[in-house]
Amino acid sequence: MDIRPIHTDDETAALRRIEALWGATPGTPAGDELDILIARVAHDEEARWPTPRIDKPAEFLRDFMATSGRSQGDLAALLGSKSRASEILNGKRDFTVDQIRLLRRRWGIPADCLIGDLQVV
Repeated sequence: MDIRPIHTDDETAALRRIEALWGATPGTPAGDELDILIARVAHDEEARWPTPRIDKPAEFLRDFMATSGRSQGDLAALLGSKSRASEILNGKRDFTVDQIRLLRRRWGIPADCLIGDLQVV
């Protein structure tokens, strides 16, 4: 087992080794190496590119909409009200439980991300 720290953004060797070990039986030398490599890559990625903390669900929703190509008009159509969509996106109104359920069901957004005060993973 040859495990070293990752000092550059190039993790290809570690990822290739993880792929080769994938499915190894837990508790075996190969399984132990796989567990260690996965933990190391995850730790190094979190150190280099920390997960941003999102305290406001409206921020999360705006970012989600931007990355998924959705517009405020799409949100208004989903919620049935342009003014409601605007109030939510501007942080002037919290989501209702029914709106959270609707966004989870229609857009696949985890409900936890719309509640607030959490770390998005």
